Amino acid sequence: MATMARVIRVLLVDDDPLVRAGLSMMLDGASGITVVGEASDGGEAVAGTDAHAPDVVLMDLRMPGVDGITATRRLRARPVPPEVIVLTTFDADEDILRALRAGASGFLLKDTPPPQLVEAVARVAAGEPILSPRVTRRLMERTVTQTGAYERARGTLAALTPRESEVAVAIGRGRTNADIAAELAMSVTTVKAHVSSILTKLDLDNRTQIALLAHDAGLT
Repeated sequence: MATMARVIRVLLVDDDPLVRAGLSMMLDGASGITVVGEASDGGEAVAGTDAHAPDVVLMDLRMPGVDGITATRRLRARPVPPEVIVLTTFDADEDILRALRAGASGFLLKDTPPPQLVEAVARVAAGEPILSPRVTRRLMERTVTQTGAYERARGTLAALTPRESEVAVAIGRGRTNADIAAELAMSVTTVKAHVSSILTKLDLDNRTQIALLAHDAGLT
């Protein structure tokens, strides 16, 4: 008997009911995804996560009450945290960095085409961070202007072994586990072990935060 594919459970968090309705129609119509709940602010997002145990939370950034960044930080601090994709109309550099440092696995703009949004949910649920192309370019072009941030990032990454450092740099360049395995001549299982070790050693939540460190250290 064939094993039934796991359905990705999604919680929508946005203060605009029309946006939630549009996202719900879009995602519920996609294969392998089901919308299990909705919330109108960050406080409801935490309660909704308790009630529905989503795999992925689509999180608006600016909401009355508890904002998206605060809610993301609270959700990612849970023992079994959901993945969070920030979905917003704003793409200011500081907003992007605050969201990713809070533990978001992705940052997409609300004008992202539906097929790309569906793909992003699937990829994040599978453990791969996702950024819109425009956001990726902004981060890649971002120059480290604060010497302290550069030095802190370099100092933090110094705790890694040479092989772990290579993996961290590859993550910063947007490589998948399969890409890294091919580039560094190791198995995907070994890559995953290195990623897990990096997260533990550096006390990070996800691959996106590894990528930010690599960017801040000027290694990408």
